Amino acid sequence: MKKKILIVDDHPDIVLMLTDRLEALGYDTISAGNGKEGLERYEQDFPHLMLLDLEMPEMAGMEVLHQLAKILVKKNGEADSQAFGGGESLPLPVVVMTAHGTISKAVEAMKAGAYDFLTKPIELDHLALVLKKVLTREALGRQVAALRTEVESRYSQIVGNSSQVHLMVELAKRAAEADATVLLLGESGTGKELFARSIHQWSDRREMPFSIINCVALTETLLENELFGHEKGAFTGADSLQKGKIEAADGGTVFLDEIGDMPLGLQAKLLRVLQDHEFPRVGGTRLVRVNIRVIAATNKDLKRAVKEKTFREDLYFRLNVVNLILPPLRERPEDIIPLAEHFLARHMREMKKRKRRFSKSAIQTMRCYAWPGNIRELDNAIARAVVLGVDEEISSDLLGLGGGKDELDEVDNLPYHESLDRFGTRILEQAMRRSNWSQTKASELLGLQRTYLSRLLKQKGIQQGTEDS
Repeated sequence: MKKKILIVDDHPDIVLMLTDRLEALGYDTISAGNGKEGLERYEQDFPHLMLLDLEMPEMAGMEVLHQLAKILVKKNGEADSQAFGGGESLPLPVVVMTAHGTISKAVEAMKAGAYDFLTKPIELDHLALVLKKVLTREALGRQVAALRTEVESRYSQIVGNSSQVHLMVELAKRAAEADATVLLLGESGTGKELFARSIHQWSDRREMPFSIINCVALTETLLENELFGHEKGAFTGADSLQKGKIEAADGGTVFLDEIGDMPLGLQAKLLRVLQDHEFPRVGGTRLVRVNIRVIAATNKDLKRAVKEKTFREDLYFRLNVVNLILPPLRERPEDIIPLAEHFLARHMREMKKRKRRFSKSAIQTMRCYAWPGNIRELDNAIARAVVLGVDEEISSDLLGLGGGKDELDEVDNLPYHESLDRFGTRILEQAMRRSNWSQTKASELLGLQRTYLSRLLKQKGIQQGTEDS
C-alpha cells in the first residue's frame, strides 16, 4: 500500500511541485491550502505523514501542531504517537517547512513535536531522504509496538480462579511495586517465567529490557560470558568487546531461571552484582555499574542445597527477599479447564484454525489427570490436539495423555496381580512427582514407612529421588 502524505501550504506552486515530486517517488498525496483545511483533511483521510508550512495566514503551522496535540489527547492515543519515535505529542509524524531566515521557528516546532524540518527552497533529493527516514522509522516503531502488545498479552495474563493463584498474583503485584529481589519456587512447568514477566510488566521498569538467562543450559565458562560479557582479547576468538545480558538489561529486569543449578564460582560473582551493582567483564578489570532488578527461579530445594554446600548461603539470603511458591496444577484442579480454554483459544488463533471445543470426555480426562508436567504439559497437550484435530470437537484421545478410561481398558483382561502391579507402579510414580521426588514427603503422602517406600521404588525401577535426612 502506498504511503499517503498530506501537504499543507498556502502557495499553490509549492504544493504542485511537491505533489509532482512525491507522486514520482511512489507516494499518494493530498493537499490543503491552509492550516484549518489541513486539520480537516487529516481527520478525513488519515495520512501517514504531514508536510507542514510554518508561515501561513489564518492558522500558522505552530497552531496546527498544537491542534494536532489536542486531537491526540482527545483520542487518548499516546501509544500510537510514540510508535514512530519522534513527535511523541502528535498523532502522526510531521515534517515542517520554513524559510532559511526562520530556523528558530523550526526548532520551536520540533520542541512541539515535529519530527524534522526542511528549509525553502526545498532540495528535492533531501526531501526524498527525509521522508524515507521518517516513514521507515515509523513502520519499525509500529512493528515494535505491535510485538510489545503481543508479548504482553501472551505473557502477562495469569489465568486461574483458585484462591492459590489469586494470592500469588496479589503478592506478585505487591513485589512489583518495590525493587526487591524476588525468588520464584515451584515444580517445573508451574509458570515461573510467566510470573517473572508479569512482575516486570507491573513494575516501573516495564519499558526497559527483560532479559532471560537459563543457568543450566550452558557450561560454566559460557554462562559466565553470557552473564557478564567479555573484553576484547579476553580469550581466543574474542575479537571485540561484548556486553553480557546483565549489562544489556541495565535499567530493566534480569530473570535467572534454574538458579539452583548455577555453579558455585559464578554464584560468588552474582552475589557481588546483587550487593554492589557492579562487576568486571571477563578478561577485564574495569567495573561496569548496572541498575537492574533480579528475579530468580528454581524447582530445587535451595535450603537443602545450602546445607549440602552446593549453593551459597549468602546468595540464598540475597535472593530470598520476597519468595513466591507457585502451586502445582494438581493442587488447584479448578484452574485446569480455564487454562485449557485459554490455551485452546490462543493456539487456534496462532495456527489459524477454525473454532473448536472440548468434548465431555476430554474435559473429564483433563480433570482426572495428575499433570506431572503442570501448566507446560497442559499447554503442550492442547497444542497437540489443535494440530492433529480435524473435527469441531476435541476428543480425549487427541490430548495424548493416556490414563483414565483408556488405561483401565488395557487391564480388563489382565490377571489380578499383574493389574495390581501396573497400577501400583503408577501410584508410586504419581506420589513421587507430587512430592517433587522427595521420599520423605512421598512416604507421608502414601502412609508408608520411608524404608519400605525406598524398597518398592527399587523393585519397580522408579527413580528413587532424594534420601531426605
